Amino acid sequence: MSGAPSRLRNVLGHLLSRSATEQPPHHISQLSPTYFLERAAAIEPNAEAVYHVTANGKVLRRSYMELADRARGLAYYLRKKSLKRVGLLAPNTPAFLESVYGIVAAGAIIVPVNIRLKPEDISYIFDFGEVDSIIVDAEYVDLVDAYRKGHPHIPVIIDLDTDATEGALCGPFDEAVLEGLNEDRQTGSKGWADLVSQTVANEDDMIAIPFTSGTTSKPKGVVYTHRGAYLATLANIVESGLNLPSGRCKYLWTLPMFHAVGWTFPWAVCAVRGTHVCLRKIDYPLIWQLLKEEGITHFNAAPTVNTLLCAAKEAVALPHPVRVTVAASPPTAHLFEQMMGLNLIPVHVYGLTETYGPITRGYVLPEWDSLPKHDQYAKMARQGHGFLTSLPARVIKLDQPEDVLIDVARDGKEIGEIVFNGNICAKGYYKDPEATRKLFAGGALHSGDLAVVHPDGSIQIQDRAKDIIISGGENISSVALEAMLVEHPDVLEAGVVAVPDSHWGERPKAYLTVKADVKGALQPQDVIDWAKHQSSISKFMVPREVEIVHELPKTSTGKIKKNVLREWAKKGTPEGQWIN
Repeated sequence: MSGAPSRLRNVLGHLLSRSATEQPPHHISQLSPTYFLERAAAIEPNAEAVYHVTANGKVLRRSYMELADRARGLAYYLRKKSLKRVGLLAPNTPAFLESVYGIVAAGAIIVPVNIRLKPEDISYIFDFGEVDSIIVDAEYVDLVDAYRKGHPHIPVIIDLDTDATEGALCGPFDEAVLEGLNEDRQTGSKGWADLVSQTVANEDDMIAIPFTSGTTSKPKGVVYTHRGAYLATLANIVESGLNLPSGRCKYLWTLPMFHAVGWTFPWAVCAVRGTHVCLRKIDYPLIWQLLKEEGITHFNAAPTVNTLLCAAKEAVALPHPVRVTVAASPPTAHLFEQMMGLNLIPVHVYGLTETYGPITRGYVLPEWDSLPKHDQYAKMARQGHGFLTSLPARVIKLDQPEDVLIDVARDGKEIGEIVFNGNICAKGYYKDPEATRKLFAGGALHSGDLAVVHPDGSIQIQDRAKDIIISGGENISSVALEAMLVEHPDVLEAGVVAVPDSHWGERPKAYLTVKADVKGALQPQDVIDWAKHQSSISKFMVPREVEIVHELPKTSTGKIKKNVLREWAKKGTPEGQWIN
């Protein structure tokens, strides 16, 4: 038995942290995903890293050596100018990808911004994020005009997104890259060795501040760390199957890179030396062309994007399987059945900006093979289990004290809130300790999503807490009702919200989009009659009101904006949206 002095030393060893100057043990290195680009260029310098159709209509292909050199040039430029907090406003372009690496390699922090936000929201994010410089795509320069007037000394680096790297067409971003490469040469050609790539001072330091959508309040800055980004990257490589047994992946950028830093896929694709197929905007005919002609193996997309992709006239069963990581809002079994018929293999994940993007996956199990197809797809539509580098997802009871976390029963019936623990939870909200405290109340990250846990331990979302419809004492999941409504053969998408009811308190109202060949032919009453007499929808869930509209309002990641639908229900659907 150890003596008192020995026990005291052990206790002190746990309580006292290492000093800032003390080196970590020899067997520990500080984790950072920036190294994945340097590593890829060293292993396979001539491999194709980027394929892109530029803003001036040219096909651009770059090798890993070229991608790494450009990121390195940007890093030396930013460091030379002593820029430490870089705003990033661009679509899915090579410049965005280069900036993800170059900014961090310079020892700076990425502040990515949604290009679909209003100028005042963009100004708020740049102000709150304390940026000292901005990299912006030429198409979106007008979105920062108001900010620039109030901050004339903040440098703005414009990317023209052309195929030129020198001369009149190259633009300020390319000039910055070239200036940085020249800076490296003039200071001893140290290359990556003098940048933040293989080594980082502290893996718990901030690497990026992505912002939440802010649909009901000001956007919140989410603190990502080097360690968290590294471990989320590794999980996505495994869970999305990026490391192919033969050949290299070709990843199509349908997911916005600005959203949760592209769910860490800018790092994940480079880690497996895959090809980034960049895409300035969602264009369904172009996506199908790339799927058929460029050998795409993977992409990530929300259910609404996949729904419209499957409905496009160019849709055809592909000769090779394409793995599609599906997230952003709960998908339906019907959508997965459509995707499988086109050889688009769903990898169903779920997560938040606060979890670096995906943190759970719905695993497809061999024992499902004996089930009817619809039942198989319904199980695939569950949100599943915690990621490889996370801890198990939990669903906790509602109406408990803030710091009390009690798991719901594993019966597929009791509804609770999804919470998370583990390595790929964000550090907190930037400059908002009270919001951070609420996020981690009781020691777990609160999602705000309501779910059940099935007997096999898999979780399944029922709704956001604010979207549950309580009608006559019955809880109606808008997610479940939407999934049933899209099984109508003519319905493309569905969005359901609560509206007041004098008898039941509230009831569901449905907004639908329909397939192109039936627009104008399908009437709301047709859908209501089908829901009553031909569907699996329980009578108390059948909506009494249905509106068929041209399109549903969506976020940049494809989530239906329920707050907008609630406004439509309250004030009337805007002119030009209503079909029937």
